[in-house]
Amino acid sequence: MKTKTIASGRLREITFDPRTHHLELTWDNKTVTAYRPVPEEIFERLCKAPSPATYVEDRIAEEYPKVTPNRKTDADKAAQNLKDLFGD
Repeated sequence: MKTKTIASGRLREITFDPRTHHLELTWDNKTVTAYRPVPEEIFERLCKAPSPATYVEDRIAEEYPKVTPNRKTDADKAAQNLKDLFGD
């Protein structure tokens, strides 16, 4: 698993699994989006892009299928906690 943290802009973290070609993006509002299959070269270009969020919008979102993230967001965790507490 490869991870890059970004200090400014809307995109905060980029995670890539070279084995499955799964790309996960964590945004400043804590949402997580994922795309697969994404070539490793695209991950590398995204990490070097001057504006990663724009690169995602222009080169990834339109080109690769959106999939369910492997990682849970804080909202997902909170919903699961309530489900565990009160049942379905």
